[in-house]
Amino acid sequence: MNTQHIIVHPANQQEISVLQAFFKALKIKFEFAQESPYDPKFVAKIEESRKQVAEGKTEKIDLDDIWK
Repeated sequence: MNTQHIIVHPANQQEISVLQAFFKALKIKFEFAQESPYDPKFVAKIEESRKQVAEGKTEKIDLDDIWK
């Protein structure tokens, strides 16, 4: 059996039910992860960083200055 990881983001319980029905209809074995494997504090830091990039709040560092 070849295992592939598929990440979906259902918005509500109805979408979860539809996904379950879809996989069952195709006879595909599936399971739902109960918790994120990532620390919520770490996720918050990443989300904040992405927000800063989107707002242009970044600083460019020249390659010659990286190791100074």
